[in-house]
Amino acid sequence: MVLYWIVLPIAWVVWHLLWRIEVTGREYLIGDKAGRGYVVAANHISDIDPVFIAISVFSWKRMCIIAKEELFKNPVIGWALGCLGAVPIARGKADTGALKKVTDQVEKGHGLLIFAEGTRSKDGRIGKIKSGAFVVASAAGVDMIPCRIIYNTKSGRMRLFCRVRVCFGPAIPAADLHIDDPRRSVGKIRVLKRRLNDCWDQLYNENRFPGSPTAEELNARPAARPAPAPEKPAAPRAAARPEEQDPPLELPKVELPQMELNSAEPEKGA
Repeated sequence: MVLYWIVLPIAWVVWHLLWRIEVTGREYLIGDKAGRGYVVAANHISDIDPVFIAISVFSWKRMCIIAKEELFKNPVIGWALGCLGAVPIARGKADTGALKKVTDQVEKGHGLLIFAEGTRSKDGRIGKIKSGAFVVASAAGVDMIPCRIIYNTKSGRMRLFCRVRVCFGPAIPAADLHIDDPRRSVGKIRVLKRRLNDCWDQLYNENRFPGSPTAEELNARPAARPAPAPEKPAAPRAAARPEEQDPPLELPKVELPQMELNSAEPEKGA
C-alpha cells in the first residue's frame, strides 16, 4: 500500500513528461469521491493503458486493475503493475479466483479498472466486448463508468510523445447492471455490451482529435491483419566432396562358359 502512494506520483510525473495527457469527465468518478466502489470499463490499445488511466483517476484509495498474466513475466512492468494494484488473470480461462478477489475489493469501496475487450486493439477499433466487467459490477452492486482512451496518431496506436486523451463518461447505474444468473441472462448481457459500445463511440466522437475519423468511419474500416511472415529462401545445396560422391556403378564381370560350336557335316548319300 505504501509503494502505491510512492509509485503513483512518480508515474504521474514521468508519464506527463513523455506524453501530453488530457483528462476529461473526471466529475463522473462520483463513487471515488463518496467512498463507494465502482468499475471503470475501458477500451484497450497499449500495454501501458493501465498507467494512463490510473494516473488520470489518481485516487489515494488503492485501485484494482485486472491485467493479463503475461505482463507480469516482465520484472519491471510486473513490479510496477503490482504496486498500482494490478491483479493477474489468465486470458481465455474462467479465472474465478481472480474475479472473486477483485469483486471483494470493489465491495469494500475500491475502484476497479477492467479492459472489457479482454485484449488489445491493433488499429484503435473496438473489439468484441467480454462479459467479465458486467459480472463483476453486478456481483459487487456498483456503477460502471465507461472510459475511452484516444491516441493522436495516424494508426490510432500509442507512440512516444504523442497526445493522449483519457475520457470518462456518465455511469451506467448499478440497478441496470443487475444480473441474477449470467448463464441465463445472455440477452441482457448482450444489451449491456451494446450500451457500453455506444458509450465508447460517443466518448470518441466528442473527444477525438481534429482530422481523426469518426467512430462510424473507424468501425467501418476492415480489421487490421498481421503481416505474413516473409518466406525464408531455400538454402543452396552444398556440392558433395569428391570423396563423398557415389562411386560409379560397376557391374560384376560374369565369365560365360566357352561353348564349341561345330558345324554339322552333311550326311553322305543324302
